[in-house]
Amino acid sequence: MQIIQKYRLVFFVGIFILISSCQSKSSWDIREFGAVADSTTINTVAIQNAIDACSEAGGGMVIMKEGNYITGTILLKNNVILKIDEGAKLIGSKNPLDYKSIDPFTDAVGQLRGKCLVGAEDVSNIGIIGNGTIDGMGKHFLRENLLLNADKFGFEKSKVRKYQSNRPFLVRFVKSSNITVKDVHLRSAAAWALHFFQSNKINVDGIDIYNHNNHNTDGIDMDSSSDAVIKNCNIDTADDAICFKTTSPVPTQNILVENCRLKSNWGAVKFGTESMGDFKNITVKNCYLHNTKGGGIKVLSVDGANISDIVLDSLTMKNVDMPIFVRLGERLRTYRYAPKQKVGSINNISISNISAISRSIEESRVSPPSGIFITGTSNHKIGKVSLNNIKITLPGGGNEEHSKIVVAEDEKRYPEFSFFGVSPAYGIYARHINNLKTDNIKFTLLDDDQRKEIVFDDVN
Repeated sequence: MQIIQKYRLVFFVGIFILISSCQSKSSWDIREFGAVADSTTINTVAIQNAIDACSEAGGGMVIMKEGNYITGTILLKNNVILKIDEGAKLIGSKNPLDYKSIDPFTDAVGQLRGKCLVGAEDVSNIGIIGNGTIDGMGKHFLRENLLLNADKFGFEKSKVRKYQSNRPFLVRFVKSSNITVKDVHLRSAAAWALHFFQSNKINVDGIDIYNHNNHNTDGIDMDSSSDAVIKNCNIDTADDAICFKTTSPVPTQNILVENCRLKSNWGAVKFGTESMGDFKNITVKNCYLHNTKGGGIKVLSVDGANISDIVLDSLTMKNVDMPIFVRLGERLRTYRYAPKQKVGSINNISISNISAISRSIEESRVSPPSGIFITGTSNHKIGKVSLNNIKITLPGGGNEEHSKIVVAEDEKRYPEFSFFGVSPAYGIYARHINNLKTDNIKFTLLDDDQRKEIVFDDVN
């Protein structure tokens, strides 16, 4: 992680020098370019002109003062920091025609992606800071609202499905470097809130994300990106809170996540499911995961990724469905026209110092629930996994018939724990693993459970 700290220092020193060295001008107020904070005017051109002028002059800050500024897609340029003051809101237009696509791709569920409210492509020394808000108004990209607005904005109702699919991300950085996102509030994206693709030297600090207004509303997605620190963030999402993925063969690697609060209607910390490229040297520590309905920790290689040197340490979970789920599978989906990969691997995974309280029987997606589920396939086993100092409280409720369940292999299926159904073990179910190490694992039941605590199948 020393290399990450070095990148952070170099970046902030660079920004200080950049701003200080602009002799004639160091900041650009978007109002000087015609932006109007009246919650009505579409300010796309004015804001973009301010960004362009700042970059062309050598860089500095583009400043948004208090007020509500409506806009379509704006793109950051080299050496530009967008500063959104407290009380200022950058609000996404309701009109889907106001958005541009950068680096379009098709995601894991077949939807075209690429549009965004704030974007950057092939640039460096950029960022978004301040205590203001970026609001994507994601509810306006629901089908019913697109149909209502079609006549108003002049697009055909027959094309609503296209706009519903390629709805804009909130903030998207593509093939860019030296990036900071600090203190801002990200709200109501129509899709993912903060997406980094093939980008590096990233610092995300103290941001607050609330993302519940549409479908596939992730928090932070680190996609084929590297050398990043994510810390002190509060994230509350309808889909994954923090997701590491690779929609290209380029790896996601050298990342530290710490001191974050994560709440999700799906997964809190997830590796995959898009997993063409490798995942290496990633640490998640000292985080609080709460009220999560679809998995606490999920480590998934199903498209060819080699996942290795992962540390998940000192995590507290409360009211979390399936605290630990690890899956090596053989789905082998491709993205961005890349060739299909061979089946990947999972190795050197350390999960330690975990305290978790599961959701109740009534709230669990799989009832009765279990604490840990780890499985490879009969032809592709998981490598080394270490489980140390783990305490999980579970509701119980398993009967004798549950204890006789034979878990399906489902090698090529979407890798979701709920698809496997009830586990024959309330504590750990582990299968097809070459090297599983456990130490000081404790399960506490709130009611009787007739399943075994631990079931190992083809485990060394």
